[in-house]
Amino acid sequence: MPGLPLARARLGGLSQGGVELNIRPDDLHGLEIQTLLQEHLSHMRAISPPDSVHALDLARLRRPDIRFWTAWNGNDLLGCGALKRLGEHDGEIKSMRTAARHQRRGVGRAVLSHIVAHAQADGVQRLWLETGSTDHFAPARRLYAEYGFQPCGPFADYREDPHSAFMRLDLRPLTPAKHA
Repeated sequence: MPGLPLARARLGGLSQGGVELNIRPDDLHGLEIQTLLQEHLSHMRAISPPDSVHALDLARLRRPDIRFWTAWNGNDLLGCGALKRLGEHDGEIKSMRTAARHQRRGVGRAVLSHIVAHAQADGVQRLWLETGSTDHFAPARRLYAEYGFQPCGPFADYREDPHSAFMRLDLRPLTPAKHA
């Protein structure tokens, strides 16, 4: 996207002194990202009932309404995430995943920040997401809550599901209150 450079961040904990993280658009044709996404789908299917798995496969992630990014340190894939447009002013976070060996080191936070910045630049006013409601997904829900996402009901084509937690972030600029 013009105007927004590739994201670069310095993360602590990945190695002594930290490591540089580069977030860039991805066409989903590389073996590394295909492997990470297959691990993601397999893991979601292993821990969630079949009707509660909302992770997208490669074909569904390659749709024109989805923008996909990967986070790298050199040739090492650290994580990924996507923005799916849900209309003119709405977007959905999809396929947030950090490689197992890099979890709890700030990769997810960096990818989320990158997606939110691109959503704002694209005019998205409301950003939605669906994640799991079980303890396994507690770290993800904490990350989203720390970023300002609030619990909400189902959106788009989702339905109430005891295994799903829905969240929303309002990206509209605050307007000052008018005094009478």
